Amino acid sequence: MPRLHDHFWSCPCAGAARRPSPQRARAAKPVAELGDMSAPAAQATGTDPSPRGPRAGASGRANSWHHDLVQRSLVLFSVGVVLALVLNLLQIQRNVTLFPDEVIATIFSSAWWVPPCCGTAAAVVGLLYPCIDSHLGEPHKFKREWASVMRCIAVFVGINHASAKLDFANNVQLSLTLAALSLGLWWTFDRSRSGLGLGITIAFLATLITQLLVYNGVYQYTSPDFLYIRSWLPCIFFSGGVTVGNIGRQLAMGVPEKPHSD
Repeated sequence: MPRLHDHFWSCPCAGAARRPSPQRARAAKPVAELGDMSAPAAQATGTDPSPRGPRAGASGRANSWHHDLVQRSLVLFSVGVVLALVLNLLQIQRNVTLFPDEVIATIFSSAWWVPPCCGTAAAVVGLLYPCIDSHLGEPHKFKREWASVMRCIAVFVGINHASAKLDFANNVQLSLTLAALSLGLWWTFDRSRSGLGLGITIAFLATLITQLLVYNGVYQYTSPDFLYIRSWLPCIFFSGGVTVGNIGRQLAMGVPEKPHSD
């Protein structure tokens, strides 16, 4: 005699309950195929489906930005050291700047602290110029090529050389001439408001520091006519700031902006 549960399991409705409907099977098939394809696609494209992917990308951009910052700083430091050695040697040969005898006997004919100080100042100024341009929203696009930068360096060296070579009736005439040349350098190779403002600020701060150094007997200038220094020295600092700023701007071309952390 057949049992009751045998009739139940042999009922067609029970088999239909166990088997999924054709509509459900067709709907589940694309979802399963999509899940199977997501892993190979992520491996092929190199993307990370985990939430850590965007953070890893931001960290990589930050590391790249810091690496570029260090490289630019080293280049600007080296430029400052070379310019300090060359220009200071011109001043010493013309007896414009006087150091103690034991300092002049060194291989560089200059105090040991002059090149590193000038190199550090060049790195700070060269990094500051493009940073100020970015914050002001006024990217500098006037004569942005290395040929213009090299001509700017040559004019700056010429202005410094003229301060030691040219003979005028008095220092006022020399100062006015160098001031006109310095403004001409800014107008020819910069023409930006930020460059003019930073150049004036750099000239003021550098002149103040030089006054303090000479006042404390670290070194001295012959025939001072502006307190303890020459009146044309701020013109040299101004043109030097504009020159190093142009080098820093050129080095910063094509560099991505500093990434901001969310």
